[in-house]
Amino acid sequence: MRFRRLAAGTAALVGVTMVLGIFIAATGNGLTCQQQWPLCDGPLGGLFPANWPSFVEWIHRFVAGATGLPVLATAIQSWRTDRSRRVRAASTAVLAILPVQIVLGALTVTQYGIAVLFVHFATPVLLFTLSVLTAAWAYEPTVSTTAGRYAALFALPLLPLATLLSPRFLVTFTPPIQVAYNGLLLAALAGLLLAAVWTADGRATRFTTVGSLLSAAILIAGRRTYGDLVVYLVVAGLLVVFCCALLAARVDGTDDPTQRLTETS
Repeated sequence: MRFRRLAAGTAALVGVTMVLGIFIAATGNGLTCQQQWPLCDGPLGGLFPANWPSFVEWIHRFVAGATGLPVLATAIQSWRTDRSRRVRAASTAVLAILPVQIVLGALTVTQYGIAVLFVHFATPVLLFTLSVLTAAWAYEPTVSTTAGRYAALFALPLLPLATLLSPRFLVTFTPPIQVAYNGLLLAALAGLLLAAVWTADGRATRFTTVGSLLSAAILIAGRRTYGDLVVYLVVAGLLVVFCCALLAARVDGTDDPTQRLTETS
């Protein structure tokens, strides 16, 4: 039980760190701290921030650094408590990729190139996906055969809301809108990933897997919209994701519930 809660908490913290990073990028606070990393622009040689924008960036760095502790704990505990190979692999992958994200974060401050920014946002999407999968696989032996359907139903209402807030579609993509849009889409992605793991029906698994992959791609693409075509492609993609979640939620039968993992937690 403790490990499952740790894995779920780690996934949630990774998501919160992502949303905070989106706010930092949207407001331009990532360019504060006199483009220094890991120090900032305040007293004690830059150990602390000098003003409010720098403070916001400083908090983001602190939270991002603190996230490494539960990530490390989850990976260690997955091996110490003899979890399934999938849980160990996913949690270890998160731990291995996290230093890459830290380096990318430093490069966005010191170099601020488009390619670096793109990879810096794509990598957290991968980290979040793997973190959610770690928690989903950890909980899998304990959930009911209807849990996947409920997870898909959780994602359903979030997708239309995200569509309404999608970049340059109906509203101005202000910093608060960006935070809300990406937060909704991250939550929907989490629901789809849980549904993909927990459903006992092969059709629902396929629907939610496609929806999860497309959601992750939209999260990355949504950070950069180069023209009207991309705007409408994002909206169309969100519609496809909604249909995938709806179809998964409507599936009533199961392939073979007895095949669900029976390993102990």
